[in-house]
Amino acid sequence: MTYQLDMTMMFTVHDALRRDAERIARITARMDDDPGRLLGAAVGWEMFKAYLRVHHTTEDDLLWPVMERTLADRPDELALLAAMEAEHALIDPLLEAFDAAIADPDTGHERLGDLSDTLTGVLGGHLKHEESEALAVIDLSVTPEQWQAFGQEHGKRNGADSTRYLPWVLDSASEERTALILSRMPEHIQAAYRDEWRAAYDAMNVWGRTERS
Repeated sequence: MTYQLDMTMMFTVHDALRRDAERIARITARMDDDPGRLLGAAVGWEMFKAYLRVHHTTEDDLLWPVMERTLADRPDELALLAAMEAEHALIDPLLEAFDAAIADPDTGHERLGDLSDTLTGVLGGHLKHEESEALAVIDLSVTPEQWQAFGQEHGKRNGADSTRYLPWVLDSASEERTALILSRMPEHIQAAYRDEWRAAYDAMNVWGRTERS
């Protein structure tokens, strides 16, 4: 589908979230080590939670309210936005259940497999729903200025973590998409990513001794 708004970063964030959900599933399925200990020790788990929450809360706070005002006389589209918010509301309790299982050294590991399956289903279903229906409504009801404001606020909420966010979101992205996203950023950001941020991210080994692919 062709959009008037630039959806490149939206799709890239979604792909990054799917990628990490798959990594989490592989960790929780491991039988040769304690998956709770591995997941709890992984910087990648903390990054995944933080960036997922930033993405969803920025949509909740900035994107959906703008659209609700624009679509006030369109009940079907309003119902879709309500569904987006309801799907978001399922995420935080699920992440909290993960953390509770990770903190439980006795039986927590027994819950992680089911939690991972639920995460894959809930998050994957939401991202697919947003891409198949909500993005088209965003494209029709959000102005370029409002879309830019959403992107800027998304970046602000990452705050000091922005030097890790860009390598995270581009981790596993194609060369073509990486080049496209970087080309739209200031030159000093491009240089920092290529000369410092990407190498620092790789050196962190954010998923510890688990596989990175």
